[in-house]
Amino acid sequence: MSPTPNDRDRLRELLDAVLADEHSNLDEMATGAFSSPFHFSRQVSRGAGESPVALRRRVFLERAAWLLQHGKTVTEVAFDSGYESVDGFARAFTRAFGHSPGRAASTAAPAEHSHWLPAPNGIHFHSPTVLYVDSSTPTTESAGDVLMLMVRHDLDDVEVLLDAAKGVDDEWTRRRLPGHEPLHWNGPEESLAQVMSHLVADKQPWLATIEGADMPPDPPSDLCALVELHRELTPRWLALIRDIDRRSAWQDRVIDALCDPPESFLLSQIVAHVLTFSAHRRQLARWMLRDAGVDVGVAALDPDPIMWHRKHSGGF
Repeated sequence: MSPTPNDRDRLRELLDAVLADEHSNLDEMATGAFSSPFHFSRQVSRGAGESPVALRRRVFLERAAWLLQHGKTVTEVAFDSGYESVDGFARAFTRAFGHSPGRAASTAAPAEHSHWLPAPNGIHFHSPTVLYVDSSTPTTESAGDVLMLMVRHDLDDVEVLLDAAKGVDDEWTRRRLPGHEPLHWNGPEESLAQVMSHLVADKQPWLATIEGADMPPDPPSDLCALVELHRELTPRWLALIRDIDRRSAWQDRVIDALCDPPESFLLSQIVAHVLTFSAHRRQLARWMLRDAGVDVGVAALDPDPIMWHRKHSGGF
């Protein structure tokens, strides 16, 4: 079921707050949408598949590329885009586009949409007065797209479990399953803290491998830090899965140089691995939450993807 007109209007309002020229940070965006930063970030990430800060940065870099292609100087565009220095702008632009802003400025007759960056939601800068929404990039998952239904359910369910864990206090680090180590190379998962840490953070090394980034730091065990990390990883993971699926790249292979020795993985293997062990940990977390005194029988903690999809698709 598609979003209702009211849902679409609210998402439009949120996007307006994200992209308003006067809103330079998350707090200002949230204020402009009459929301708290936490709820604003969650609503935008859920509706657009991209965090508000990442969405704003990407669209403004697309606008910068468009301006460069239409005769603006690098210095003019750098400060017009909100950067404090030309060097800072040049670094951000080069990381995003793979070439310097000077090259964009010197390109004759740029191809249509050449100023676009990969997007999980199809939302792009089109002209000074227009945003373009590419209909080939879905912003919601239908019941027929089993993979994306499972991915979205997994991410939402982790968020629900993190919220439920806020009431366990001293029970957070208690060892409940001594010796439990489902993956021998990944360390013990004996406490709720360890299970939730792996549940949130184990997507991060795979993202680093596929993106060619450095090994991420050890995952946090603090609940608040895990909430923040999950919020940061969710749009990145969604964008990755959508990009792989759009390109039919499931048979593509990455060489994980972060392993010792380096190891080769198919993208399909990586996603299957993450979903399999995430499902195990989510059920284990529910058992540990129940053992810590949390009522996991409430509707909000129902682990069934059927019930989750009915709730998020208007009952269908």
